[in-house]
Amino acid sequence: MKKTNASILIIDDQEDILFASKVFLKKYFEEIYTLNNPKNIVELLSKKSIDVVLLDMNYRIGFEDGREGLYLLKEIKTLSPKTVVILMTAFGKVETAVEGLKNGAFDYILKPWENKKLLESVKQAVEKSRKEQKKEQRIQIENDFFIGTSEIIKKAYSLANKVAKTDANVLILGENGTGKFVLAHYIYSQSERKSGPFVAVDLGALNSNIFESELFGYAKGAFTDAKIDTPGRFEMAQNGTIFLDEIGNVPLHLQSKLLQVIQTKTVTRLGETKARPLNVRIITATNLNLKLEVADKNFREDLYYRINTMEILLPPLRERNEDKIPLAEYLLEKMIEKYGRDEITFDKKVTEQIQKHAWNGNIREMENKIERAVILCENNKITSADLDLETITAYEESLDDIQLSSVEKATVEKALLKNNNNISKTAEELGLSRGSLYRRLEKYNISIN
Repeated sequence: MKKTNASILIIDDQEDILFASKVFLKKYFEEIYTLNNPKNIVELLSKKSIDVVLLDMNYRIGFEDGREGLYLLKEIKTLSPKTVVILMTAFGKVETAVEGLKNGAFDYILKPWENKKLLESVKQAVEKSRKEQKKEQRIQIENDFFIGTSEIIKKAYSLANKVAKTDANVLILGENGTGKFVLAHYIYSQSERKSGPFVAVDLGALNSNIFESELFGYAKGAFTDAKIDTPGRFEMAQNGTIFLDEIGNVPLHLQSKLLQVIQTKTVTRLGETKARPLNVRIITATNLNLKLEVADKNFREDLYYRINTMEILLPPLRERNEDKIPLAEYLLEKMIEKYGRDEITFDKKVTEQIQKHAWNGNIREMENKIERAVILCENNKITSADLDLETITAYEESLDDIQLSSVEKATVEKALLKNNNNISKTAEELGLSRGSLYRRLEKYNISIN
């Protein structure tokens, strides 16, 4: 009998269960792995591609409510979304297993099991895993993202292609909505780490109280709700890539902790003293000008240099005029497919509005507007009302703005001349911080010799 080319992981703290299930399933499947300690799940899933996990729901004597199994189920689905999980539970604990089904488990098996039932469940789980993998591949092909033809965006992706082949840390700069996440994932997909995990973390959304536990993990008992040893996002990204978005928003007192992890390539969980080695590629992103944040003492200079071995700037849409219409048409096709609509086109007046609009929210704003328009439009033609671009933001400054800018520029230049280009004295005279003065120098292209 030919074996199915699939990898099965069995997790149970009873050696006889592991032995019996491995011997039986080895007859039908190519690779069988076993673990008697659930703490090793992270390490194994970072190294192996697992199709199906058979997961026991209880591991500690006296704690047989299945909560550990539910927690581990969540961890597995986070670390490896395409892996299918079958729960193993004793008779009488079916309610907890049913809760597991609601939380993403594929099936549950009662102990002691019937071999026929076990085999059938695992076979169906392997089929589901295969379907999920094919679906993922199809989505990647269908959603081949839009890059554009403007020189400025081609330059950004050219840099991305070069740095992707290395393990260098990358800092992606750009306004909100310019596609920083997409570029980070592109770098990951072109790298030698693409078979490992890609873990994205929005640092701006992390409360400072949970910053360390989320990123670095924690030991059981480290704080009130720490019921079990838990890996942080860095460990979840082991042998892969971690994307730290909005890094400019990390408070100063936490930047030092992040710096230590990056410098030492180790992570220490809360409540532990043992440093765990890390093999992780780090990509960061922000919409802030970190050089100015460093000058304002809001961002550590040593951390800045650690994260930007390579710096890539993603341009805003207003600097990519030739990409606006092609991008809009690409997003329109995506939304037509998403909502199952017939062929829809833009009214001629709408294309003119798209071209003129400043798109201060960039690609995200355009995508939201087009999705709304596809939902609302009638007669398969998107009108101005559907797109809801009531106010066209002009690129050119108003006459008042130009005059005000000229006055401000002249004032800065005069103060610099008076103080012999001394930044501190000039900033003090103008009532500005050093960072604010640097921003004006950059804005007005004023050089200091």
